[in-house]
Amino acid sequence: MTAPPTRAVILARGLGTRMRREDAAAVLDAGQHEAAALGIKAMIPIGRPFLDYVLSALADAGYRDVCLVIGPEHDVMREYYTHGVTLTRLRVHFATQEHPAGTADAVLAAEEFAGEERVLVLNSDNYYPVDTFRALAGIPGSGVAAFERRALVRDGNIPAERVQQYAMLVTGPDGTLAQIIEKPDAVTMATFGDDALVSMNCWMFTPAIFDACRLVRPSARNELELPDAVRIAIRDLGARIAVVRVTGGVLDLSNRGDIAEVKARLASVPVRL
Repeated sequence: MTAPPTRAVILARGLGTRMRREDAAAVLDAGQHEAAALGIKAMIPIGRPFLDYVLSALADAGYRDVCLVIGPEHDVMREYYTHGVTLTRLRVHFATQEHPAGTADAVLAAEEFAGEERVLVLNSDNYYPVDTFRALAGIPGSGVAAFERRALVRDGNIPAERVQQYAMLVTGPDGTLAQIIEKPDAVTMATFGDDALVSMNCWMFTPAIFDACRLVRPSARNELELPDAVRIAIRDLGARIAVVRVTGGVLDLSNRGDIAEVKARLASVPVRL
């Protein structure tokens, strides 16, 4: 029996554009303001850096090696996880994405770290249920966490109007991913209803994803995007990506207005790195 994967890649290179914007409704302390101004959402302190909670959840799920994909200017993150915190359950590695060229390019930056193993890939500004990480580790190949729209609104901090901005996942008859519908319109979302399956960018990938990432061409936003790599993997490389249904919520740290609620929700969550 193949051992479950223990490697994870966290995409932490994002520009944090929304977090940089001023939000009069959000009262930030000095540390939060500094991290928000730099656009490093993962390092916003909510008692301790938000990313600590994400890493602790990965350790709870059995992951032992985590690669942070960062920019060359993100010395604060590299310094903190190299010298600023004690790690007893995890080893933190780094991969540099030289330019913010998109999520497919970010994943490709972690190819050397992944080697021939399967890797979990996730956002740095989302706190996912631990069981999500375990479920993805338990499948035999590639997979995507598919969150029920109703549960995201009910159990997370994500309002319904924000959920509609995320990609929707369509499952084929065999239980694998058939289609990704990005930014579905109201009619499409209504067709699928509250049980629509939503992507929060949490994936399990085999090494084949790196070949797909190399084939991606710039999108309309002039970015090399991970959903396009997934489409290429399915259409051209014969990949089968299991859809793993998740009924829990996600804590999303997209903008400054999210900080207070995320801090309150994580206040009682222990962190062990």
